[in-house]
Amino acid sequence: MPANQPEMPYSKREQRAWYMYDFANSAFASTVVTLFLGPYLTVLAKSAADSGGHIYPLGIQVDPRSYWSYLISISVLTQVVFLPMLGAVADYSTNKKGLLGALTYLGAGATVAMFALQDGLYLLGGALFLISNLAFGAAVVVYNSFLNDVAPEEQRDSVSSTGWGIGYLGGGIMLGLNLLLYQNAAKLGLSDATAVRISLGSAGAWWAFFALIPMFGLRNRPPQRQAAAGENVVAKGFTQIYHTLRGMGHYPQTLTFLIAYLIYNDAIQAVITLAGQYGSDYLKIPLESLTLAILMVQFVAFGGAVLFNYLAKWMTAYRAVLLSLGIWTVLMCGVFLVKTTAHYFVAAALVAVVMGGSQALSRSLYSVMIPKGKEAEYFSLYEISDKGTSWLAPLLFGLMLQFTGNYQFAILSLIVFFVAGLIVLSRVDVKRATLEAGNQA
Repeated sequence: MPANQPEMPYSKREQRAWYMYDFANSAFASTVVTLFLGPYLTVLAKSAADSGGHIYPLGIQVDPRSYWSYLISISVLTQVVFLPMLGAVADYSTNKKGLLGALTYLGAGATVAMFALQDGLYLLGGALFLISNLAFGAAVVVYNSFLNDVAPEEQRDSVSSTGWGIGYLGGGIMLGLNLLLYQNAAKLGLSDATAVRISLGSAGAWWAFFALIPMFGLRNRPPQRQAAAGENVVAKGFTQIYHTLRGMGHYPQTLTFLIAYLIYNDAIQAVITLAGQYGSDYLKIPLESLTLAILMVQFVAFGGAVLFNYLAKWMTAYRAVLLSLGIWTVLMCGVFLVKTTAHYFVAAALVAVVMGGSQALSRSLYSVMIPKGKEAEYFSLYEISDKGTSWLAPLLFGLMLQFTGNYQFAILSLIVFFVAGLIVLSRVDVKRATLEAGNQA
């Protein structure tokens, strides 16, 4: 930052505005990604299947039950290409808030358009998901980069956990409203499919409306990195991908943490995104009960984020994340015990406790390992696996399901990611990573 432009002070008001973006966009994560779109697209795909029970997107033979998990993997591939570029653009931009708004309303608009999905339109549904999820991920890159702007280093565990918790509340309230709609669909003269379509579209409207609060409350900062005179910022963003990956070699502990996070969080996101399909297609849980389970998760996860914030103060955030991964591993081993709706509710509650804490503390840990002025650039790599997006884990899940036909073996395969992530994370020295990034130890 130029010497004649002093750093803006931190304020509670701006922190509260920052929290509300999580409140806004979590409706997409909970209503669209976690609950409704996966099972609904699976139904649409099954209705379009041939006599052999297959669909052929782009001419490729696919089991309709695997379509959703493959879409998630494709979505993350697009994020791998575009998010680092957008992150670099955000770091150089003088209007980071405007970039956040543009991405938000692109994603929200594509989500509202999901109301149009009806029989046979599984390909359109896939296209709208790819657009909305890419915009969602890109917007969260910019949003996460504001964490370093709105909170000093010593407050980031608390601010990150609070934001994540408020996000779960937002997602929970939206789900509650959708549940009321679904329960009263017949009284309102609506079919179940129409109620689902309204729920999908309303998540986009919720995202767009409540995003207005951070749009007014957040403040742009002068960029700490400036492009040369006449240099195109977008072109700079594309070339920056190579420089970002190369530059991470100067921060080996940050790189090790990022690798660990991308491994274990890939599995966390797979559990989140595939839970609805597992309950609907395998356990045959009615959508009303499934919605109640996911709704419960939102509020239990809020408590989990608060609980792990206290654990972080007691044992450090790093040890709290290690503990959460150990719990995740044990929970995955219990998949064969989940055979009824009641079992599903118990498993969902246990998952929710560790879900919020492991994600919120991972974000605040990573924030202290990032060199100043490169927040969005580095969070673009982090966002490759965050809030409902993952790549390898759902791909493995889809392949296991397609070749074994067994949902339980498909879920159990995810344990590989938790164990590997735990092993890599155990090699991270947080104090050293903080010093390497030029931040306070």
